[in-house]
Amino acid sequence: MMEIQAKLNRANISAQKVRLVANQVRGMNVEKAEQLLTFSPKKAAQIVKKALMSAVANAEHNNGLDVDELYISAIYVDEGPTLKRGRARAKGRGTQILKRTSHITVKVAEAS
Repeated sequence: MMEIQAKLNRANISAQKVRLVANQVRGMNVEKAEQLLTFSPKKAAQIVKKALMSAVANAEHNNGLDVDELYISAIYVDEGPTLKRGRARAKGRGTQILKRTSHITVKVAEAS
C-alpha cells in the first residue's frame, strides 16, 4: 500500500484547535472529507482542507493514483514554533502573548 503525504508547516493556528477537525476526518474517504471540511464553520477546517487537497494532487500527478479510490490513511498535527509577543497591561506591567503554530501532515492511500 502506497501512502502519499503532504505537509503544511507553521500554520497560524494552535495544534489543539486543528486536532478537533483532524479527528473528524481521520480514516474518511477523500470526497466525503472534502465535503465535511468545506461546510465546517471552524477556521481549522479550511487549513486542513488545503493540506488534504495538496496530498490528493500529489497522489494524482506524481503517482497516477485514482482520486475516487483515495482515503485518509493518516492525519496528525504537531506543535510548531511559538511566537512570543508582548502586551501592555495595567500599572506599567506587560504580559506575554503566545501565538502558537502547528505542523499538519496528511497521508492518503488507495483503498483496495
